[in-house]
Amino acid sequence: MNWNFRLLRGLARLTFAQQLILLALVPATAATLVAIAVLTRQHLGNLTELMRANAQTVALQVATVAQAPLARMDRRALARTAQTGTYQPHVQQVQIWTEDGEIVANSETVDRRRGEGLQVVVPIVSDDGRHNGKVMVEIGLDAVQSARRSVWLNVALVLAMSLLGVGLAGWWAARRISEPIRALGEAVDRLGAGEAASVAIEGTSEVRHLQHGFNQAARALAESHRLLQSRINEATAELARKNQLLEVASQAKTRLLAAASHDLRQPLHALTLFSDGLANGETDPVKLQRIGHIRECVDSLDRLFSELLNLSQLDAGVLQPQWADFPLDRLFDEISRNFRPVAEQQGLRLVVRKTELWVRCDYVMLSRILNNLVSNSLRHTVEGGVLIGARARGKGVRIDVVDTGVGIAAHHQARVFEEFYQVEPASRSNAPGGARGMGLGLATVQRLAELLNTRVELSSRLNKGTCVRVQVRAAPAALPAPVAPAPAAASADDESNGDSLADLRILVIDDERTILEGLSVVLSNWGATVLAAQTRAEALALADGWDTPPDVVVSDLLLQGGDNGLDVIAALERHPNGIGAGTARLLVTGETKPDRLREVAAAGIAVLYKPVSPRVLRQAIQAQRAAALVIAAGL
Repeated sequence: MNWNFRLLRGLARLTFAQQLILLALVPATAATLVAIAVLTRQHLGNLTELMRANAQTVALQVATVAQAPLARMDRRALARTAQTGTYQPHVQQVQIWTEDGEIVANSETVDRRRGEGLQVVVPIVSDDGRHNGKVMVEIGLDAVQSARRSVWLNVALVLAMSLLGVGLAGWWAARRISEPIRALGEAVDRLGAGEAASVAIEGTSEVRHLQHGFNQAARALAESHRLLQSRINEATAELARKNQLLEVASQAKTRLLAAASHDLRQPLHALTLFSDGLANGETDPVKLQRIGHIRECVDSLDRLFSELLNLSQLDAGVLQPQWADFPLDRLFDEISRNFRPVAEQQGLRLVVRKTELWVRCDYVMLSRILNNLVSNSLRHTVEGGVLIGARARGKGVRIDVVDTGVGIAAHHQARVFEEFYQVEPASRSNAPGGARGMGLGLATVQRLAELLNTRVELSSRLNKGTCVRVQVRAAPAALPAPVAPAPAAASADDESNGDSLADLRILVIDDERTILEGLSVVLSNWGATVLAAQTRAEALALADGWDTPPDVVVSDLLLQGGDNGLDVIAALERHPNGIGAGTARLLVTGETKPDRLREVAAAGIAVLYKPVSPRVLRQAIQAQRAAALVIAAGL
């Protein structure tokens, strides 16, 4: 069965012409071989019988001559008689026997090689009809062998000529039949490749009919292809036009968000500074409560602007992963410290499971991803709580953020990672305290995950809760490097401490007078000496008159008349009486345009994004001042 299958598979690999030639040769070969076998058998049989008859004749002749000598038992005469018989063609041996079987005469050929022979025995009969003895004649079959060799040579020649003739005829027939089919196949290949194709009408009537049908189909297909290509070109042009419109709309959206963010951050930053100034030294509980409400509103707006800033930084490409190995539990502890008070304020539980796993990732980016996920879970959870855990999965680590919140319907789950997409109305109506986002938290998570070459998976059931899984690379555990103790967070008493920035000379540059006033109030309350300027000219005029350069320069990025805070700082560095390595530099800006963010990142100057809380501002000034002193000491 396997042999037959392999034979059929081998035949299937042959071309059509080869199959036609094989179809002609196999029957012709079989018929020729059968006919030659039958004729050869008959010819050799007849030749053998002829040799037998010849031996019979010789034996009768010897028996007739040997009758009288045998009666006299004349052995010499009998020997001559036997010898005479060997002179006949092809006779190899002659023996004369008595009736008792005694050999009285024996003669063999000596002048030619003995071969296969045929023996014939004839009785010797006396005149009265009695058997006196026998004559045995052995005749050689070399003629038969020679005839056999001659026959096989002729058979080979005849078979070769027959096969050659049949093969040529089959080849001619195969070409006549297969050549149009081969040309038709090549035309089909060209047609499949999108080229114009047609075949000449030739061959048998059936083939002509097939060729005519193919040409008609090829013309119809070419026309359909032309119409389809025309429609594709039109659709492509329309798609390109719509893509261009979308690109323009996307750029307009980015510019609008950046401009709105910048313009709104300015008064919000001033409001932050003035609210801190109002709280300084205030003891009236009612006023302190109102100031607290103002700060809550400012913090809420700050969160919204931070979402916009994160998205703008991702669009600008200024964020690049800084890969490092670190214990995941360190990040979990940070999340627990940041969000446990928020959860307790909402009457929820925040469970952060301890883990000994290490990961290889960007600490800041992964922290931002988990912070957004936990914040989002707390915002949409009414009762129960949020669970954060991690477990090893193959060569990676899976981090789970699970909540018992309102959940997300199945038809919303595919879109919650899109920018500005928010689920209505359940998530908002159940959000504690009416806290509302802009629909950018999960979009930022998705973009950061792409930068980290990882994936975020979400599963949720309406009114049952949501689980978000983040896959990160695992890292081998290592001994933690010694870490310098982090500076303690400033307390409320510290913020009111008037001499925390005592004896520092700070140059503040901002084109918004309200912000200048707010900064002057806050920095003065901390004990600093404040120099204020709205333009480059005012800053350089101050440089002309001061005896000692300021210790810190705090500048906005965008100033009046299209001026730039980076350029103003550079002008102060070039000024003969300007700032040097010992002066700390700090940018405070509300700008979120991608090109501006790239410009700030390339400058290498520390930057804070408005609105900036007084505590963060003071910590940044202290850190930059300390760094400047280290640089100056090294020089």
